[in-house]
Amino acid sequence: MAAATFLPPIPTPRPRPRLAATVRRPRPPPIFTGAADAVPPPEDDDSDDDDAGGDEAAPRRSARKDRRRVVRVAWEKLVRWSRSWRRRNRSDVLETTRKVVVLGGGSFGTAMAAHVATKKADLEVAMLLRDDLVCRSINHSHINWFVTVAASLEPFLISAGKHKYLPEHRLPENIVATTSAAEALAGADFCFHAVPVQFSSFFLEGISTHVDPKLPFISLSKGLELNTLQTMSKIIPRALGNRRQPFIVLSGPSFAVELMNKLPTAMVVASKDKKLASSVQQLLASPNLRISTSSDVTGVEIAGALKNVLAIAAGIVEGMNLGNNCMAALVAQGCSEIRWLATKMGAKPTTLSGLSGSGDIMLTCFVNLSRNRNVGLRLGSGEKLDQIMSSMNQVAEGVSTAGAVIALAQKYNVKMPVLTAVARIIDNELTPKKAVMELMNLPQVNHLM
Repeated sequence: MAAATFLPPIPTPRPRPRLAATVRRPRPPPIFTGAADAVPPPEDDDSDDDDAGGDEAAPRRSARKDRRRVVRVAWEKLVRWSRSWRRRNRSDVLETTRKVVVLGGGSFGTAMAAHVATKKADLEVAMLLRDDLVCRSINHSHINWFVTVAASLEPFLISAGKHKYLPEHRLPENIVATTSAAEALAGADFCFHAVPVQFSSFFLEGISTHVDPKLPFISLSKGLELNTLQTMSKIIPRALGNRRQPFIVLSGPSFAVELMNKLPTAMVVASKDKKLASSVQQLLASPNLRISTSSDVTGVEIAGALKNVLAIAAGIVEGMNLGNNCMAALVAQGCSEIRWLATKMGAKPTTLSGLSGSGDIMLTCFVNLSRNRNVGLRLGSGEKLDQIMSSMNQVAEGVSTAGAVIALAQKYNVKMPVLTAVARIIDNELTPKKAVMELMNLPQVNHLM
């Protein structure tokens, strides 16, 4: 005890104050809504790692910048090329064109007349029609009216028998409609032919004396003439009695109503005359309509004719509720059949995979605006063809083309099971259900034939 008094006293430790800045609260554990043993998703590589400033983040940031730079440079090159090409290929076609004429007043003929008319205010666009009442409607109210025969007999019956093409669109005032071929064709620089294929020969023969031998004909009609199996490139020169009549075909995925609404559209003009195709390209091209050129008239015309028949088949599949698998298989098979026949006739395979081939096929087969698809849809739903056709005020070219397609296939010795089935259904010799069964029971063949 005496020794303890010689030890120094032990100081009492004072409590250290806690600094709020140094307090670290533990993070709550992550909450998962899946299974108990679920693994949390990895964190985004572009967020925290780059902010950390570590050695691994810098290369990632640099790589991203490089990718963006490559994309930006590629886009700028494309824009510069586009502007340079337009400067080099400026044309005075539109400036020197004073008048164009449109033969026929259906939806697409009307849309093309309106498209050209809006490009140049002082351009005269003449529409040659057969109904004087329609002409008066276009000239006075600038709306294309279609009047049935019964309604045209009595003016007071018009309200009971009227139909409109593109009724929500007012036509440009520089469109003038007439029933006089001499008046419409006089002084025309270009002629758009929009008369249905089956009526074209008779129509053209009636106006041939008024047609300038050098007037370029731009065909908007798609199909095959039943008794000759010919396309418009053969029908127009034959009917006009001029084998050298300049000819261009315009085709591609395009609905008239979308063209009138100035929605982005791309089409193809094809002609054996490269200079003529370029002139029509310049005449029609606009900010909402891209025009490509081609020399493959056969490929563009055959694809445009046969896709209407395939669209009927696609509609039948939809009407029968056979599903997406069936639809994809049928359209793929139909594309192959079109390619087999077209190439036998001299078409280029690249044409058939482009706008006027695959592009037009996709639009016509899959979109409800297609008249041919709607015919097939109603056939697949059980309606009779006569009932369907009597209720339509526009022509579905695929109905009349189907038989001609099969005759053409036989001429070139090409097997076309899908398109042949459509022709049999249209002839009322096969029901849609039976046709599907027969097609599914065909021999299993090489996919690459």
